[in-house]
Amino acid sequence: MPDAAAMGLEPAEIKAIITRMKRAHGHLGSVIRMMEEGSDCESVLTQLAAVNKALSRAGYAIVATGMQHCLTEGDGPGGVDAKKMEKLFLALA
Repeated sequence: MPDAAAMGLEPAEIKAIITRMKRAHGHLGSVIRMMEEGSDCESVLTQLAAVNKALSRAGYAIVATGMQHCLTEGDGPGGVDAKKMEKLFLALA
């Protein structure tokens, strides 16, 4: 298991995020196979959108969990770098 503490996440939290990302990874492999096999555009784009959504949700979970830790572990609202958090959220948009 990766060092969850390095990311400021609890092992259970990071495990759930990794599971979500592995599932997205598997779906991406399916999208690649679909393209190689000549599947129709609509099917490929539908699956690709699902992969994109899954990865975005994983990213949001990482940022939100990190922010939650900052707020609950003594840093308080003043300890959160609002600009940095905004930049991280926008990077996922």
